[in-house]
Amino acid sequence: MSTPRVFGIAGWKNSGKTGLAVRLVEEFTRRGYRISTIKHAHHDFDIDKVGADSYRHRQAGAHEVTIVSGTRFAIMHELRGEPEPAFEDILSRLAPCDLVLIEGYKREPIPKIEARRLEAAKREPLAPTDPHICAIAADHPVTESTLPVFDLDDTMAIADFIAAKLGLPAITA
Repeated sequence: MSTPRVFGIAGWKNSGKTGLAVRLVEEFTRRGYRISTIKHAHHDFDIDKVGADSYRHRQAGAHEVTIVSGTRFAIMHELRGEPEPAFEDILSRLAPCDLVLIEGYKREPIPKIEARRLEAAKREPLAPTDPHICAIAADHPVTESTLPVFDLDDTMAIADFIAAKLGLPAITA
């Protein structure tokens, strides 16, 4: 299987990454593409509720718990002290798609856009030290960069940029 096209959204906490990712998924889906996402969390997280059967399976020590219904399935994998899997390992587990949007993983060597908001936890630009950042999306004027700069809310222009950057083939009806 060939490696899927990937594009990242990087930025500090509260920089607008999630909002941009959601809008891009909506836009690319509207255009007819099959999109997958990977989000990196820097903290312990849980996706099932305390007391749910899947939670009880994990608490009992299951290595992987799969929940399946007529509308979706999810696989939770407990690391149980093992190191966090490499980005490539997670990418290889995804079903084939047209584009994988990555939220977080700001240090991965993949093409990405830097999200910036005035209300972000940190304001230090990532672009000057990351050669993989190929554009900036901000809610304020950016003058210190030679990279393309987009308004953080201009989803169509950002999607057009990503499609062109990755050579995403046009979808024909």
